[in-house]
Amino acid sequence: MGTREKIRLLLVDDQPQVLRGLRMWLGLEADFDVVGSATQSLGLGELIDQLRPDVVLMDIEMPGADGIAVTAGLCERRPALRVVMLSMHDDPATRARAEVAGAAAFVAKHEAQSVLPGTIRSVAERGGRAACGGCAREGAV
Repeated sequence: MGTREKIRLLLVDDQPQVLRGLRMWLGLEADFDVVGSATQSLGLGELIDQLRPDVVLMDIEMPGADGIAVTAGLCERRPALRVVMLSMHDDPATRARAEVAGAAAFVAKHEAQSVLPGTIRSVAERGGRAACGGCAREGAV
């Protein structure tokens, strides 16, 4: 992805107020374009096909299938998809599950303010096979 293009983001979180906050915050970044959001995994594949995001920001706690299971399914069908997991659960087991599922990066919600924009940029720049399948462990991520 070139540095001149905006990074197209799809936000996925089951809490509408969290989505609004993320949309407002990330929308202030000059190089980000929040192209959509979803509060559930149902129909997410079709939404991704329609919106063509560069990066999906996925919460782990979702109704029905959790974000890790959803990520695994999405990455299996769309190997070039770049998913950044966002979670309040910041422990080695959860990070490992996210990596196995194919997440390109993991950000703990308590670290989001300081590392999320940079992590999104890094994941978007890597693209290709560096996407699904190998969590970034850069800096505090």
